[in-house]
Amino acid sequence: MIYLAGPLFTQAEQAWLRAVKAELLGHGHEVCWPFELFKDGQIADWGPTAPRRIMERCRDALDGASLVVAWLDGTQVDDGTAWEIGYAHARGKQVHGIRTDSRQSGDTSHSVVNAMVEASCVSISRSIPELLLALKR
Repeated sequence: MIYLAGPLFTQAEQAWLRAVKAELLGHGHEVCWPFELFKDGQIADWGPTAPRRIMERCRDALDGASLVVAWLDGTQVDDGTAWEIGYAHARGKQVHGIRTDSRQSGDTSHSVVNAMVEASCVSISRSIPELLLALKR
C-alpha cells in the first residue's frame, strides 16, 4: 500500500492529491490518503487531544504502508509531509517524491528541495507519468 503524503488544507491541495490518488489507483496501486483517515468534525471534537491523535493515526497508517509518495511542491515542503518523509525513511520505507513546482527550494544549486528531504527520497519525479514510471522500477 502507498501512503500519499501532502498538505490537505486547501481545496486546491485536496483536489490535486485526489487526482494523484486516482492515477495511482488506476495503475493498480492500493492507496492510503490521510485526508480519508478522519471523518467530518472528528478533529474538532477531539479538542486539545487533536494534535496527538492526528499524529498517531497518520503514524499508524505509515506503519501499514509499504512505501510513501510525497508531494513536494511549494517554496518549502509542507512540515507535516516532511515529518512523514523522515518517519518513513527511518522505518526503512521507500519514499518517492513528486515536485511539479519549477521553483528551486533546496540548500544548494543542485538541490530540488531541502537536502534532508531530498536525500530521504529514492526518486523525485516532475510529473505524475514520471512518478508512475519510478514506481514501476
